Amino acid sequence: MSISRITKEELKERLEGIGSSIPIIVDVRLKYPYEHSTVTLPGALREPDPSTLPRDREIVTYDSDPEELVGAKYAATLIRKGFQACVLKGGIAEWMAAKYPTDAKAAPVQAPPKAGSLKG
Repeated sequence: MSISRITKEELKERLEGIGSSIPIIVDVRLKYPYEHSTVTLPGALREPDPSTLPRDREIVTYDSDPEELVGAKYAATLIRKGFQACVLKGGIAEWMAAKYPTDAKAAPVQAPPKAGSLKG
């Protein structure tokens, strides 16, 4: 199955309300890249349950892989379930390189060591 790609420029225009309706953005980065990042694309949802997504809006997935492998796999799953989905070409890396808007998210917090947990 061939998955459609959307460029960062096209997505930025759609998010600004230029042309068609504003798409739903879905962050599908793998756990480590997601947890160790402090940004998401504007309004992005983190891997929502597909049953909660509207079927009348385009869904754009993105990840941190330059080949968009995870984003394409998730988009393919959505398409098989009857959604209109595509993947952001170049992922979050190209979006950020263009200095396009992002939303902040909490940085990972390391838990303090437990007393007596170090062996000497």
